[in-house]
Amino acid sequence: MGAIMDWLAGGLGWILDQLVQLTGSYGLSIILSTVIVRLLLYPLMVSQTKSMVAMRRLQPELEKLQKKYGDDKQAYQEKMMELYREHKINPLGGCLPMLVQLPILFAFLRVLNNTNFGEGAKFLGLWVLNQPDPFYVLPILSALTTYIQSKMSVTDSSQKAMLIVMPIMIGIFSLNFPAGMVIYWITSNAFGIVQQALMNKLYPVE
Repeated sequence: MGAIMDWLAGGLGWILDQLVQLTGSYGLSIILSTVIVRLLLYPLMVSQTKSMVAMRRLQPELEKLQKKYGDDKQAYQEKMMELYREHKINPLGGCLPMLVQLPILFAFLRVLNNTNFGEGAKFLGLWVLNQPDPFYVLPILSALTTYIQSKMSVTDSSQKAMLIVMPIMIGIFSLNFPAGMVIYWITSNAFGIVQQALMNKLYPVE
């Protein structure tokens, strides 16, 4: 795992350095590198969207099973897995892109911690990229964009509680994260929101 993190951090650091040379701005380079990462993950996003659509189409059947086997959780789980197999659905398919993004997130945090920003540490004259946001604007935006993206991707009514819990957690974490890291997260969320909207048009739930 350490070797993978080193490889990811090295690759992200190289991309960031190239963009800094091109743009002359660390803040803009963080945004552009985030977009590049999201574009590289696009095939996984398509796979996730197809899994989500399939899951949504199965919701009426899953609700029937829940009513029928509500008191017998083991029977419900067995029937649910049979339904997934019948329709050739991997219930974990929608989680893969998120799992892939976690090591990338940690690798990016390592890059930011090891970067000597120098005079380029300030972005838009407001934020010091290697320090937390003193104005609380970025944590609020990180929580808001997390909420919007989560709301667009929730397929199970039992997950609705996470619509509130997850954004609050992200917002709290963002209070202590360097501004550059939070900018990465907000940009990734914004890209994901646009991408999800396009995917919803391409793969509507019938």
